Amino acid sequence: MILYLDTSSLLKLYLDEEHSDLVRTWVDGAQVLCTSRVALPEAMSAVARRWRQGDLDDEAFAAIRQALTDDWPELSSVDLNEEAAGELAVRLDLRGFDAVHLAAAVEVVTFADAPTFFSSFDRQLNRAARAEGLAVLDAESDLYPVATVAGDSSEIHEPVPAGGWPSKKS
Repeated sequence: MILYLDTSSLLKLYLDEEHSDLVRTWVDGAQVLCTSRVALPEAMSAVARRWRQGDLDDEAFAAIRQALTDDWPELSSVDLNEEAAGELAVRLDLRGFDAVHLAAAVEVVTFADAPTFFSSFDRQLNRAARAEGLAVLDAESDLYPVATVAGDSSEIHEPVPAGGWPSKKS
């Protein structure tokens, strides 16, 4: 399974927020994690803002910055397709970076050789992603992918009971 994370989902890997555990579970089930190149500066900006507001102490701020920097090479980052993003921004009434994320995710789906899911905690962006035909994972989603470790195959089981996402099979 391929999982595309926008910045709101990516940050849940580093900050203890509502639905952080859910995103971590999705990430544990993915073979490939993707995001747009804009996610790193967006995430750093959001973390710095929380630090300046006093939501993070100096130690937590430094640790999160380091973790983001260390983990970044492990993500498949998608280059900017400014024309596609511009078209999506106009057609779907999206903010600029939301359109960049959606264009990147659409590109991943276009070339993916495995089931691909989009994760965001922005309702407007999720509506736009669904309008573009993407499978969206969010807190209200009834899609729960299960990645199988045997071989390189993935299975998609939908829906799974509200109790959560089944564990990966080994």
